[in-house]
Amino acid sequence: MDIRRRPPRAPRSSPNPKHHHHHQSPPPPSPTTPKASDALPLPLYLTNAVFFTLFFSVAYYLLHRWRDKIRTSTPLHVVTLSEIAAIVSLIASFIYLLGFFGIDFVQSFIARASNDAWDLVDDDANHNFLRPPPCPAPKLVADPPTLSSHEDEEIVKSVVDGTIPSYSLESQIGDCKRAAAVRREAIQRTTGRSLHGLPLEGFDYESILGQCCEMPVGYVQIPVGIAGPLLLDGFEYSVPMATTEGCLVASTNRGCKAIHVSGGASSMLLRDGMTRAPVVRFGSAKRAAELKFFLEDPVNFDTLAVVFNRSSRFARLQGIQCSIAGKNLYMRFTCGTGDAMGMNMVSKGVQNVLDFLQSDFPDMDVIGISGNFCSDKKPAAVNWIEGRGKSVVCEAIIKEEVVKKVLKTNVAALVELNMLKNLAGSAVAGALGGYNAHASNIVSAIFIATGQDPAQNIESSHCITMMEAVNEGKDLHVSVTMPSIEVGTVGGGTQLASQSACLNLLGVKGASKELPGSNSRLLATIVAGSVLAGELSLMSAIAAGQLVKSHMKYNRSSKDVSKAASEGT
Repeated sequence: MDIRRRPPRAPRSSPNPKHHHHHQSPPPPSPTTPKASDALPLPLYLTNAVFFTLFFSVAYYLLHRWRDKIRTSTPLHVVTLSEIAAIVSLIASFIYLLGFFGIDFVQSFIARASNDAWDLVDDDANHNFLRPPPCPAPKLVADPPTLSSHEDEEIVKSVVDGTIPSYSLESQIGDCKRAAAVRREAIQRTTGRSLHGLPLEGFDYESILGQCCEMPVGYVQIPVGIAGPLLLDGFEYSVPMATTEGCLVASTNRGCKAIHVSGGASSMLLRDGMTRAPVVRFGSAKRAAELKFFLEDPVNFDTLAVVFNRSSRFARLQGIQCSIAGKNLYMRFTCGTGDAMGMNMVSKGVQNVLDFLQSDFPDMDVIGISGNFCSDKKPAAVNWIEGRGKSVVCEAIIKEEVVKKVLKTNVAALVELNMLKNLAGSAVAGALGGYNAHASNIVSAIFIATGQDPAQNIESSHCITMMEAVNEGKDLHVSVTMPSIEVGTVGGGTQLASQSACLNLLGVKGASKELPGSNSRLLATIVAGSVLAGELSLMSAIAAGQLVKSHMKYNRSSKDVSKAASEGT
């Protein structure tokens, strides 16, 4: 609903008089329609001039009189008849001027605020209503429903005034969707900002309760595109990518085509282990070193593994790596986690070990279950060197004619560009795991589509892209090495309907009953294969000078060319 004051729209002419009555606008005011200004004894502009003159004249008179009283020490409350008349005239003229000019002035501020917060009508509609759209615009997002009952209205008021905490609505109401609607209305009233356009209907709020998102008020729509088929290890995969960046899916799809017609790509899983690294403190560096030696002694590993593995039937301790900083000891536990990404699983196992060590090292002070030596959701050399999650290498040989016909460039240009951009350029920039063109683009899109933790894109996008000419310089060998892809096919966001559907499309939904962990490992190789396709296509676009042209055509056609060209790849 538009609360701003708008001029009435002119009536639309109808070519067919029979149907004119269906959408007929109200007729414009007749010239003889009585107006409020007609009641004035003088024309409006003269009336305004009189009151302006009266207001400033009596104001000047009163100020002059009060100055004289101050000079003669006369009390200000002692007034003459002429001063009383002047005060009455001042008030009357002020009321008139405020009523005539002040209302529009105040309403202009109201309209200005409503334009930011609550106005739901497109300004362009007021200027273009005579021009019908080329095709009917579909209503993508329905207006959020009004509150269903008087009881909900009372709950909203209680949330707004702080009587009921917003986070407790699900438990108090007992209906997750209804709680989201109440919370949504309360936040709109509290902030004065509209959430129109953020969908509420069509989502299973029960599925996220206590595990995916707290205090929901709706959900965000992200389009999902399909790249592929990606021919990887002899199988074809249609890769779902959730993104709002134009050209990304199309570019990855082109890379998939180049790989497919060249015979496909192959992958190899190098290691599979999630990490967690608590930090503990002792009274001396000597005691910290004693625990380090104890943990790294192979004689003690079996005992520690039994304690650790109690956390889950899938948890399997693989190793412990320690690092000392003075009196502080950082212990990096690595374990297999089946088809789960495994952060919670490894954290439980670490807690079991810490409790076990407390008996032999009672002076150990546990500072935190995570000491950043893991390292989770941060760029870190330890992940780049040692790996975290799934470490994968993926390669393909692209034939010379495919490089020319599909990728529109040549092998020599790609090899040179990769050396100067992905290797030397990243080294000049001091990159950490960023020896690639845009691995994070593909990783993020697949992560969002399949319900992974988007923040783990940071270490999961560690990648080095290699290119070299083979077969006497005719063909291109391209590979990506990714040491820390952190994915899972159970738990977290993977259980939501949309994300589960994308996992099902890839054939990796849920846990593998035949071979635990195989689904998550396959997903990691698909991510690496998709990154290989994305790297191949973008590098070819840059080598052929197509990057800005393609983005201008498909993504930024309405923006300045120089701005698009200056954006980083």
